[in-house]
Amino acid sequence: MKLTRPHDLRAQMQKWWDRGELLASLVTGESLFPKRLTLKTPTSAEIADRFEEVRTWIGELREFTNGRVEMREFRHRQFGVNSIPQAVWIDTVEDALSLIGKRRSAGRFSELIAVTREIEPRLLPWLSKRPLRALELADEWQRLLEIVAWIEKNPAPGVYLRQVDIPGVHTKFIEAHRGVLAELLDIVLPPEAIDPTAFGIGKFAKRYGFSDKPVRIRFRVLDPQCAILPYGSGQDITLDAESFARLEPKVSRVFITENEINFLAFPQVKECLVIFGSGYGFEMLNEAEWLKRCRILYWGDIDTHGFAILDQLRNRFVNVESFLMDRATLLAFESQWGEEDKQTLRDLPRLTKEEMDLFDDLRDNRIRESLRLEQERIGFSWVESALSALF
Repeated sequence: MKLTRPHDLRAQMQKWWDRGELLASLVTGESLFPKRLTLKTPTSAEIADRFEEVRTWIGELREFTNGRVEMREFRHRQFGVNSIPQAVWIDTVEDALSLIGKRRSAGRFSELIAVTREIEPRLLPWLSKRPLRALELADEWQRLLEIVAWIEKNPAPGVYLRQVDIPGVHTKFIEAHRGVLAELLDIVLPPEAIDPTAFGIGKFAKRYGFSDKPVRIRFRVLDPQCAILPYGSGQDITLDAESFARLEPKVSRVFITENEINFLAFPQVKECLVIFGSGYGFEMLNEAEWLKRCRILYWGDIDTHGFAILDQLRNRFVNVESFLMDRATLLAFESQWGEEDKQTLRDLPRLTKEEMDLFDDLRDNRIRESLRLEQERIGFSWVESALSALF
């Protein structure tokens, strides 16, 4: 016999809390009560057959103090006239909070409402929409509001986050809370103070008009005849993305590799340079128009993520070939095989047929489970032979 017990009643109200409805009502003033809870009661046959169990259940609900138990009278030829619960009501929000032990949390939330109404009332709808998140941020809420107010007074300030001068607020605090600050700023700032092309935490500074540290690109010129600097034979150079884009190097081929040792040991090749990659994300290369006239060769790990990065690079530059990411290289270094932690399973539409065949074998674990060959495990003589074959 399944009857609704007091803990079941608490669980019903806990769901309201978990959905944020109880706290949201404190913001909106919407009346949620009285609310009737779901109550499963015994049938007449169950009362007759299991009367002692039913009487215990009735006693439990009579002792239920956080709500109002509505009783009905029933007559039974064997047990006479008795009262049995037919409904349970929660009459006030205070009763609901007491039932689930959340009165203190609700009191803290009411303090957040009060300070928000005083400093930035336009954020009250956000409190209503994300009340549980607001509670998590209760200790930081005052500072978050102060940051929002500062940015509102100084839209698109053109300074680094480190230069924001608010007592008690440091750069790391702002950086750690970029996600929620973005939600709040999108509400209070006028459209002209927001860059609609910048999305995500990584673009926080750009979206709200702060200066951001320049993205740097590291590369080596592999042909002394194409040297950029007038001195030194290494030509290991790091430039910001804007300066890199303004280069006009006398090269026709560009390699991109993800491993630093491979980058440093890459042999001299005529009319070539090599870029030290950074995994997913090639936005820093976007403005370098001169790359479009070059033959670009990407050298990544032979695993699903390596092919996913190759596919992403081709989304930005159509003139991209893979280098040492083929089946012959994979099989030649079987003794160096490793394991990929978490495979990429999505389709990669920009791969060639040969690349797609190998990617599918890796993705579907046809060769070996979670197979991976890291680029640095390929013998250097194999690399030199592949370069000779290319040129």
